[in-house]
Amino acid sequence: MQLTVITSVTGVLVVVYILELLRRQQLREKYATIWLAIGVVVAPLGFFPGILDSTARKLGIASGVSLVLFAGFVLVLMVSLHLSWEASRLEAETRTLSEEVALMRSHLVEHHGYPVTKHQDSALDGTDPKVYS
Repeated sequence: MQLTVITSVTGVLVVVYILELLRRQQLREKYATIWLAIGVVVAPLGFFPGILDSTARKLGIASGVSLVLFAGFVLVLMVSLHLSWEASRLEAETRTLSEEVALMRSHLVEHHGYPVTKHQDSALDGTDPKVYS
């Protein structure tokens, strides 16, 4: 009985926390959707633990605990894969933006007399770049 209450309260708290992060605009909607879905699934399982055991039996899994462990593992694997994909995409975007900024800066220096910094004019020597004309 104690575990069911803790599970239910945890599910409700996750939903409330996700909604608060959304309200403060600290979490984007595309990420909040998955976490809200998890909270909505976890909360009723805490209130009605028999659902988990009957679902596990229908799927041919020995117990509800095994089902939760497997589902948690798959969830962590999918979140990790998604975050790796996002990091790779952002790295490529950052590289592209850096190259575009370098090309624009080069154009401004060549055609419009934009001030040149030491690190643009020569190789980096470990000192702070100073602007000179």
